[in-house]
Amino acid sequence: QLQLVESGGGLVQPGGSLRLSCAASGLSLDRNAIGWFRQAPGKEREGVSCLSGSESITYYADSVKGRFTVSRDNAKNTVYLQMNSLKPEDTGVYYCTAPVIIRQTMCAEIYDYWGQGTQVTVSS
Repeated sequence: QLQLVESGGGLVQPGGSLRLSCAASGLSLDRNAIGWFRQAPGKEREGVSCLSGSESITYYADSVKGRFTVSRDNAKNTVYLQMNSLKPEDTGVYYCTAPVIIRQTMCAEIYDYWGQGTQVTVSS
C-alpha cells in the first residue's frame, strides 16, 4: 500500500532555506516519477517540482526555478526538495505524490492521493 510522509516544513524568514523530505513506501521511486505540490490559503494546489524515476527529467514551476532543487536518495526511497531564497509567496502546505506524469514543461498527479503535507511559512 502506498504511503507518503512529508516532513521538514517550518517557519523561516524571507531569504532563508528549508529542506523538505518525502519518504515513500509501497512504491519504488527509482521506477516512478514523484512530485512536490503546494497549496496556499485560498488557492488551488499547484505543481512545484517533479522528478522522473530515471532522474532524466525534472520539472520546476517558473516561480521556483533557480531557487528549488529536487533530489532523491534511492537507498532511503526518499525524495527531497531543497528550497533556497524563500519568499513569502512560497508559503503553503507542501505535499508529495506519486506516481506523476512528468514532462519538462508540466507535472500532474495520476491519482488523487496525497500525504499529510508539511506547512511552510515564510515570514519576517
